[in-house]
Amino acid sequence: MSPAADILRLMALIGGFLLVATAIGQVLRTRAAPGPHPAIDNLNDRIAAWWAMAALLAIAFLAGRTGVIVLFGFCAFAALREFVTLTTTRVADHRAIATAFFVILPAQFALVWAGWYGLYTILIPVYAFLLLPVIAVMHGDTRDFLLRTSQLQWALMICVYCASHVPALLNLQIPGYEGRNILLIAWLIVVVQMSDVLQYSWGKLAGRHKLAPSLSPSKTWEGLLGGVASATILGAALWWITPFAPWQAGAMALAVALAGVCGGLVMSAIKRDRGVKDWGHLIAGHGGFLDRLDSILFAAPIFLHLTRYFWSAA
Repeated sequence: MSPAADILRLMALIGGFLLVATAIGQVLRTRAAPGPHPAIDNLNDRIAAWWAMAALLAIAFLAGRTGVIVLFGFCAFAALREFVTLTTTRVADHRAIATAFFVILPAQFALVWAGWYGLYTILIPVYAFLLLPVIAVMHGDTRDFLLRTSQLQWALMICVYCASHVPALLNLQIPGYEGRNILLIAWLIVVVQMSDVLQYSWGKLAGRHKLAPSLSPSKTWEGLLGGVASATILGAALWWITPFAPWQAGAMALAVALAGVCGGLVMSAIKRDRGVKDWGHLIAGHGGFLDRLDSILFAAPIFLHLTRYFWSAA
């Protein structure tokens, strides 16, 4: 089957899932008693947001390599904006922040577009980490200097560096898989996002023991185990769009699902430290870009490097 046919087949599966979810949401709303129903309204808002996100991904996929890189570059910009908004900054940081947004971020994605693996993997963790404190210190303001610079460094690391590893999957040279790399991105997003949904669902159905009450009160051990196990099965079932055998797809799904759990917990800790519930309010029912991307941001580098090490020829 051709890559285009596989993409259309996957889109049809996702569309079918969203249609079922939409029908369930509408039935629940119709049968509910008069009055406000926050849980049902939130569910329908989330489903509407999933439709919008699926449409954006579909357009980017159909646009090809450039469309995918532009989409994730935009997501990285929006995520970086949300992160920086909640950090401690002073006038002395304005030049460093501008450099992060308008020099480092576009340079990172330009290097991904060029396929320069040797440089896009070190641009931020080496050169940006060293450059940005130098730019900030030139202003002479040392108040909270370590806090300010480290926050900006990690904002770049999480929002830009990790996000760039999603379109970087297009650069992998996997024998027998030529022209199909965009399906790796689809597989990663579906598995990680469904892992989040399934953890939430299992937690609601069977959750008894809190996973991390101080970080995310809604997460439970039952939700974690059920969601990750279900996502592992889903990843294995979607092996046909990957270069992996079914058991390898399951193992990779387990790895990225666990990485996504870690990402969610880390980002929840940052939100608690900043005293906010969500990173933003741009996406109805979902919060901000970072609230939807947190799991993928931690999973993407793991997935890229595992796939490159074991399957890629270069």
